Amino acid sequence: MAAEIQPQPQARKPCLLSKIEAFQEVVSTAMIIPKEDGVISLSEDRAIRVWLKRDSGQYWPSVHHTMPSSCSCMSFNPETRRLSVGMDTGVICEFILSEDYNKITPACTYQAHQGKVTVVLFVLEMEWLLSTGQDKNFTWHCSESGQQLGTYRTTAWVSGLQFDVETRHAFVGDQSGQVTILKLEQDSCGLVTTFKGHTGNVTALCWDPVQRVLFSGSSDHSIIMWDIGGRKGTAIELQGHNDKVQGLCYASHTRQLISCSSDGGIVIWNMDVKRQETPEWLDSDSCQKCEQPFFWNFKQMWDSKKIGLRQHHCRKCGQAVCGKCSSKRSTIPLMGFEFEVRVCDSCHESITDEDRAPTATFHDSKHNIVYMHYEPTTGNLLTSGSDKVIKLWDMTPVVS
Repeated sequence: MAAEIQPQPQARKPCLLSKIEAFQEVVSTAMIIPKEDGVISLSEDRAIRVWLKRDSGQYWPSVHHTMPSSCSCMSFNPETRRLSVGMDTGVICEFILSEDYNKITPACTYQAHQGKVTVVLFVLEMEWLLSTGQDKNFTWHCSESGQQLGTYRTTAWVSGLQFDVETRHAFVGDQSGQVTILKLEQDSCGLVTTFKGHTGNVTALCWDPVQRVLFSGSSDHSIIMWDIGGRKGTAIELQGHNDKVQGLCYASHTRQLISCSSDGGIVIWNMDVKRQETPEWLDSDSCQKCEQPFFWNFKQMWDSKKIGLRQHHCRKCGQAVCGKCSSKRSTIPLMGFEFEVRVCDSCHESITDEDRAPTATFHDSKHNIVYMHYEPTTGNLLTSGSDKVIKLWDMTPVVS
């Protein structure tokens, strides 16, 4: 359900630190270099750029490397300075950046996919390079030998990928809205389970190995928190965006989730509260409050000589109700509804002002976000927009 978000004025907000504007094309992906005043970017002009902050306070490119075809995704490991770049051709190219970030050296090439590489992820602890493509294949390679170790065929092309080193579980989100959990071995993998909660395609995944929760964002504007560690199948829905969710990052030290959407919205969610699952919507042929028939219930309509009514559902209790019995609207932040949604009259009466206390703050990046990256060591957030601009934000005023 789409609804207009009316955020309350916030005393604390992200602080814009810098803009990088020297692009002829949209920046498809970019990352902050940890422990450096630097940024790595991939843009649609086939260029890999490394930007370092100069004494003037401006960012200037120290590396400009043109690729033979368009770059679609990347993974950067700061410990080894290994940069893995996925290409539209299905190839993954690896580079090593020099210690001063002024030189890029080709290291290895993987013939990983038959179509565009959608996600690439380097796992240092395993020496594995994980990748997904539009050919619907999830593959992993040995980064030492360059050999492919295994592959798994997905039901749709993959748009999100996370990995847990401790359990060797890969979390794969795809265009059908499904999240698949795979158990990886050195040369094989097994299907653990699948989750389906989104009505749109999965656009972002974020795994927190401490709390053992997985967050998934979708083109249906929603975020779902899957409690993997609790082993109870709990799924918490978060509704706070008016457009496609483009990125998710979790600040485990403060237990806050940062999410961005393509309309430029940045939402900071307080996850250090006891949240509630949204109820399953109940089926009924008549209103579960006033018992008036719904418009497909011809028998009761004929027997009672009444016109059938349209069916709605209360977001708090899940009951099937008519419009007259659900004329009220309310926020239910602990259920993830940060904007007003339909509730039945009896639930509306039970919701207190304390229940309506917001658990998220809303901020405007003032550009349509294509990609985001959060660096917890500095508390900085990077957003890349369709306006061909990279913005760097200090998030410490709101993530603390």
